[in-house]
Amino acid sequence: MKILVIGTGAREHALVRALAADPQVTDLHAAPGNPGIGALAQLHAVDPVDGDAVAALATSLAADLVVVGPEAPLVAGVADAVRAAGIPVFGPSAAAARLEGSKAFAKEVMAAAGVPTAEPRVVTNADEAAAGLDAFGAPYVVKDDGLAAGKGVVVTSDRDEALAHALACLDKPDGRVVIEDYLDGPEVSLFVLSDGSTVVPLVPAQDFKRALDGDEGPNTGGMGAYSPLPWAPEGLVEEVVATVAQPTIDEMRRRGTPFVGVLYVGLALTSRGTRVVEFNARFGDPETQVVLARLATPLAGVLMAAATGALDALPPLQWRDEAAVTVVVASHGYPGTVRAGDPISGVQDAEAIDGVHVLHAGTALRQAPAGDDDAALREAQLVAAGGRVLTVVGVGADLAAAREAAYAGVEQIDLPGSHHRTDIARAAAGQ
Repeated sequence: MKILVIGTGAREHALVRALAADPQVTDLHAAPGNPGIGALAQLHAVDPVDGDAVAALATSLAADLVVVGPEAPLVAGVADAVRAAGIPVFGPSAAAARLEGSKAFAKEVMAAAGVPTAEPRVVTNADEAAAGLDAFGAPYVVKDDGLAAGKGVVVTSDRDEALAHALACLDKPDGRVVIEDYLDGPEVSLFVLSDGSTVVPLVPAQDFKRALDGDEGPNTGGMGAYSPLPWAPEGLVEEVVATVAQPTIDEMRRRGTPFVGVLYVGLALTSRGTRVVEFNARFGDPETQVVLARLATPLAGVLMAAATGALDALPPLQWRDEAAVTVVVASHGYPGTVRAGDPISGVQDAEAIDGVHVLHAGTALRQAPAGDDDAALREAQLVAAGGRVLTVVGVGADLAAAREAAYAGVEQIDLPGSHHRTDIARAAAGQ
């Protein structure tokens, strides 16, 4: 199989890494990719949200499958353009990707499908926002209706902060905000693959959204994750498939917009039962990094089955017994104004540790100035080029061992001004 992966982050690096290990994959391409992905796949300088350009690239490569990683290309209709070119694609249409592109739409679908979720109120102006906050009370949950790179949600007991976030979201063109009831209890991420009809769940994971230890600090795109979840109730996956995933996929098909790809189901295990926090239309980051580290079934055939309506014929997925933990190394200032260009070293040292691999997120290669007499200095330097720079994955016999491996890898990474959480999976590992 010849496969083209669209995207630039650690999620895409994890996908490429899994595909590169699949003996069925004979040729691997990525657009635009990153330096880590470039070690495993041929990179192409194509705008990932330009559907026509992606479809043209896939056609020129004679790709057997296109895998669209991030949400922005999906909402922009890149999968539609590739399908129109006659190439199988793993990723929902723009119409189906509205499950992530509009939180109000997702709530509408959940209501129609009878999916348990937080009670929402969709608001379009400041007066409605203030009334919504007062109706639900603290803790306040305020969500930007549209895409916000994983940082569109504020959960706070400070009404002024909640209202300020709502007003900032409303200030955007066609701005809408979803204010909803607060869901107590631990959160779980579950990915389910869909070919438009059949649903195949992966294993659950948990991520850490806050920037600082102890779930303090501002919300981020995710600072780490782990799997499995030893505290998760027995039968959770089966319950979510029956009460959330399958009804949602059935409702999308009923609407004439079948969902093909991976549906990210964000859950809260509340005192009133399991509730949906949010849907995403793609693999989550950083949960993908730990879920794929545990997947024993070769990935290419699984993604192709979803893209071609053949999940019902897929043998049961096989999973490794090991646990996996990933820790994000973030650049100076993240999640606020980040500093780019800081040099990165120690990646090879980290990967020399047993059970450790490093996935690139916001990295770039900087060429030394021409004319330098020192040949070594003329080699390209790996530098930070985003907020979340690297994710270090540790795999071990249990969560404690996986956690030890991941943090041993992090200790080898040198990135001036960087920060990371030190408590990823600590409680779950009993430490």
